[in-house]
Amino acid sequence: MKRDGDNIVTIDGPSGVGKSTVARRVADLLGFSCLDTGAMYRAVALKVSEAEVDPNDPASLSRLLSGTMVEFSPEGLVFLDGRNVSKLIRTEKISSLSSELAELAEVREFLIGIQRKIGEGENIVAEGRDMGTYVFPGARYKFYLDATVAERAKRRFLQSKRGDIPLSDVEDELRRRDRRDTLRAENPLRPAQDAVVIDTTRMSAEDVIAAIFLRTKDISFRGD
Repeated sequence: MKRDGDNIVTIDGPSGVGKSTVARRVADLLGFSCLDTGAMYRAVALKVSEAEVDPNDPASLSRLLSGTMVEFSPEGLVFLDGRNVSKLIRTEKISSLSSELAELAEVREFLIGIQRKIGEGENIVAEGRDMGTYVFPGARYKFYLDATVAERAKRRFLQSKRGDIPLSDVEDELRRRDRRDTLRAENPLRPAQDAVVIDTTRMSAEDVIAAIFLRTKDISFRGD
């Protein structure tokens, strides 16, 4: 029997832990769509950056958001106002700005509204920082991925296309983001009380994917 929240799997965790990779693969295995909420914040950050809007100016920010549309293609491409920005949002500058914007109530409520609307109509694996605690608290399956800062920095460093950023700088940036995300007033980063916490420090991405899939494979419906 289908229950409320059965169509949603949440995967939360800090920056660099590998949520996006895991969420996409789990979604594929379940036949669900993947909701990359981090990409949504990055898309808004890109628009703020390109428009040179001051994030601390509520009026200007509200005007910008009112004309903003963030969408995903079936292949997982990210579109901002109809433009494919999948590659443009994957920079450290945009990543850092997106973390700052995530502290602002105007941005959060704008994107959370979109996220919840998607969750009402689709079977999804939603990844982010507060999917299980705030955005989809009724989700049946909740996971929180964690790893040491050193391991997350190593993963981020190896994934980066740029070789001019020292590993130590990547680690320092992750520590700053961790402080920002865990100490923010609005829905700080933390595991949901009913989430399965997985320390991925010594696990491969495939091991993490398998661990989550084993706990969710009893989902027997596909869009019922």
